[in-house]
Amino acid sequence: MGENAENKASEQLWTDVDSYVVERLGASDHVLEEMLADSAAAGLPEIAVSAVQGKFLHLLTRAMGARSVLEVGTLGGYSTVWFARALPPGGRVVTLEVDPKHAEVARANVALAGVGDLVDVRLGPALDTIQTLIDESGGPFDVVFVDADKENNVTYVRMALELSRPGTVVVVDNVIRGGAVVNANDDDPRVQGTRALFDYLATEPRLDCTALQTVGAKGHDGFLLGLVLASDLEQRGSRHGVS
Repeated sequence: MGENAENKASEQLWTDVDSYVVERLGASDHVLEEMLADSAAAGLPEIAVSAVQGKFLHLLTRAMGARSVLEVGTLGGYSTVWFARALPPGGRVVTLEVDPKHAEVARANVALAGVGDLVDVRLGPALDTIQTLIDESGGPFDVVFVDADKENNVTYVRMALELSRPGTVVVVDNVIRGGAVVNANDDDPRVQGTRALFDYLATEPRLDCTALQTVGAKGHDGFLLGLVLASDLEQRGSRHGVS
């Protein structure tokens, strides 16, 4: 079997495993599937998180007892709904989208899912809408999810820290990029933006971070997970793996 055929076989296996998990553990339902179909019919790119990734984010948010989520990059609202479903009554998801068509589809999908009262879709460049939230003292948020243009990842995370508190969890999507993140000479600006994020976080004392590679229906990629720290003592301890 050639290398290309082996890669295709591996990718098919990853997709099959995702499908198995969805079937056995309930990582989807007819509303979520209809949302994806509506997004595809509207011409949105099929780059939302997978069903198992969506449920992972949902369970993380529930386990934290989170009441507020900031999402940078809405697309069709698929991950938005996973977050909203994790929140208690009175919770809120503020989600930021630059594309008017995407925002329109997302609002329809949020309404379809019955969580419109929990979701605030804000239209405009995220650098502007995050700054507006800062100016409004719109935080703190319990969870921040960054899944937008990778070139601005550093700025998004830095600004999100202004809307966080000790204990806020920051998640950044697509940080492995099929392994390309290790290639300093890759000229893809998304790769370079992701590498810049790792460089920034390596010296950012307010966040303790790790990253996990993932494989599945979305290929080989991964999440970055960061915890906003409470004190200089905690920052020093966490960097050395002690508490």
